[in-house]
Parts: sequence; structure tokens; C-alpha cells
Amino acid sequence: MSNLPETRTHRYIPNASEDVREMLEVIGVPSIDRLFDSIPAEVKLDRLLDVPGPWSEIESRRWFRALASRNATAVDHASFLGGGAYAHYQPACIDQLLLRGEFLTAYTPYQPEVSQGTLQSIFEYQTHQCLLTGLDVANASLYDGSTALCEAILLAERLVKGKKKVIVAKSIHPQYIETVRTYVQNLGIELVEVGWTADGRIDTAALRQACGGDVFAVAVQSPNFLGVIEDYEAIAAASGSITRIAVVAEATSLGIVAPPGEHGFDICVGEGQAWGVPTSFGGPYVGFMVVRDALKRYMPGRLVGETVDVDGRRAYVLTLATREQHIRRGKATSNICTNEALIALAANMYLSLMGKEGLREVAEQCLQKTNYLREKLRGIGSVKLPFSGPVYNEFVVRTPFPATEILGDLEHEKILGGIPLGRFYSGHDNEFLVAVTELNTREQMDHYAAALNAAISRERR
Repeated sequence: MSNLPETRTHRYIPNASEDVREMLEVIGVPSIDRLFDSIPAEVKLDRLLDVPGPWSEIESRRWFRALASRNATAVDHASFLGGGAYAHYQPACIDQLLLRGEFLTAYTPYQPEVSQGTLQSIFEYQTHQCLLTGLDVANASLYDGSTALCEAILLAERLVKGKKKVIVAKSIHPQYIETVRTYVQNLGIELVEVGWTADGRIDTAALRQACGGDVFAVAVQSPNFLGVIEDYEAIAAASGSITRIAVVAEATSLGIVAPPGEHGFDICVGEGQAWGVPTSFGGPYVGFMVVRDALKRYMPGRLVGETVDVDGRRAYVLTLATREQHIRRGKATSNICTNEALIALAANMYLSLMGKEGLREVAEQCLQKTNYLREKLRGIGSVKLPFSGPVYNEFVVRTPFPATEILGDLEHEKILGGIPLGRFYSGHDNEFLVAVTELNTREQMDHYAAALNAAISRERR
């Protein structure tokens, strides 16, 4: 950008040149380009876009559509990608309702008398979380699953003074764990990772041994990043009275799997993207947090409560805004600055439309189709399924060859076959994670098995 004329470089900034000059002078920066010094020079575009023309708007749109059609997308491939972002069916009415002005442009509903629709939606969203997790109080949503885990750990640390160790299962999404490290690296909190056993579940013997007097919380994910459903009872027995945090990245699993609240967990956090929110290149998503009643005043974010107005009619209001900087300032429990209400609204609409039976149907389809594909792949001689524990909609596949090569062969067959685990775990280069949802058809799964068998045969040659 720095080699382009000033008028072309900043042509889309809606400020007059004199305004730009004054703002730069105030912050002590000679040019706007200096604000982008952190971007490596080799990835900066130092020329104008090479777009043919001049064309009319119609011709320009046609050219860009043709250019976009060259991208490989999940729309024109059979996708078996998961690992924290899942393709589920989104009822058509959700997107249309989200476009309504009172929802799309709304921010924090500080004035309840003009925000009853938004407040009611958030209250319903909170109610869904409580029903699905078996816990008592949910907040009005968080950024995403990874930061929700961070907030849960900080909440647990506030409960017990002087303890600075938190145990996290190594089978929690690796990017969630890295996000936690970023959050706590300057807070004196030490992360202790506990690995898994041959069944893909957390090593409860190692967990029991790690639960010393300086540990304030234990966090596990179920289904975990390997796709395996954890044994909540065994974890509760191994961790004793320590605060237990359940992480749920595949939220539709709560339609069929026993909720963590029934097994002694104190906090449940997770990612709500699977509830009718499209994958959208990685976001925006919506995190959730649900806790036991005794912990509600330690929660970050805000809660919506139900009350009655002066005429005795049902009404909704913001309450227990424990984090609000404008209320608590230096004593705020979090730096959360929005409640992700629009994405929470999408999740609320999905759960309301699906209902108990619909959500269970989605979960059963995920479970049954996953088992179908597992059995198909198990029949391929050199394919191994390394973990024996029960799975929901994801599982790990091991072949004698590097996963990146196998997945590359599958992509040539228009199959997005999974995520290579070597990206996250040393020594797992021949393994990859496969996800199945209700959108995958029998034909796609049969094609997957045949293509994987052919890919392995080619690699052997």
C-alpha cells in the first residue's frame, strides 16, 4: 500500500484529508500506512487490484462470480470437517428473522421498556441452556467456546483464594487450551495437562494423582476433541470436591448425552455454533456458560431476569450485570464488552423450532451416521480406529501414511475428509479427525469409504 498514491491508498476511508491529518497529528503518527506496520511486507498488496475493465456493474459482478466459482468450498464437496465447527441444517426462517431491524441493529438492551423482544429472547436462550445442561443459571452469552472456557477458569479461581493450579484434559480442543494460556499467562495460574488412555478418555488415575491441594478446578471436554464421550462419573470420583468444568464444543450432543449437571459438575461452558449458526469462515459464534445457583454472582457477563411491571404484566430486565465496567469498573469480573445477542438469538430460534424431539432427532442421526461410517472404514484392512471409547459424531482414523497426503487424495475426489491431528499433537501425523452430521448422506459416506480405500492403495504403490 505504501507505494500507491495517497488518494488511491485511502480512497475508502470516509474522512476528509484534513480530518485524517489532524487525527494522525494527535496520535503522533506520520501516515496511515504506519498503522499497518505489523502486517508483514510480503503479504501486503503494493499495487492496485488487477481487475479488467472498464466494465458496467453487471459485467463486474459477472466477472467476480466467475472468479469466486474457482474456490473449493464445502458446498461443492462432501464435507466431513469438524474439530469445533460443525455443519448442521439451519432452518430457512432464522436468517430471515435475523434481518429484522429491531434485532439486527440492537445493542445492549439497557432500556427494558423498549427492549422487551430482545430481552425475552435472551431469557429464553438462558432457559434453553439450563434445560440442556442440567444446571441452574445461564448468562446472556459469551464470545465463543474458547473464551467461555477461559471465563469459567477465572470464575473458579475467584471461588478459592490462594490456589493457582487448574487441570485441563489434553483432549480439550487444543485451540481452546491455547486461548486459556493466553488469558492466564500473566495471572500466576498454572495449567496442568492430563492425557488420555487407550479408549480416548481422560486418564482418571493421572487425574486423581494431579488433584493436589493447590488445584482449584478441573476442566474436561465431552465429547472431547478426539470425538470420545467422557465418563463424567469417573471424573467426579477422581476429582473429589474440586470445582469441575464441563466443556461442550458440539452442542447438539446435549440432545442425547446425559447433561453434566446430573453428574456433579459445577460449570458448563461451550460453543453454541451447532445450534443453527453457520460455520461462516470461523465466526461470529456464540459461547455459553451455565452454573450452579450458588455461583451465579461470580459469573461474567449479564443475566436477563423475569419480573412483573407496575400493572402486574410479565416483563424482562437486565440483572446481575457482574462484569459491567460502567457499574463495577476496576472490580469487574471480565472484559466482556458485548453479549453476542444476535447470534444467541439465532441459537434460541433454532432450539425453539427444533424442540426436544427435533434436537434429539438431530443427535440420533449424528450418532447413527457416525457409527455407519466407522464400520465402513473399519472394513478397510489398513485403517485403524485407535480409540475404543464411545463417540458421538467424530472419531479418529489412522492409516499407514501421512494424513495430509491421504486427505489431499480425498480432496481430489471432492471430499473434505477431515482434520490432520499432526497439526495439534506431536507423533500423530498419520491420524485425522472425521466428523459426521445429519447433513451427510449414505451416498457420501459410501463414496468416502471407497475413496479412502483407493487413496491408501495408491499410496502403497
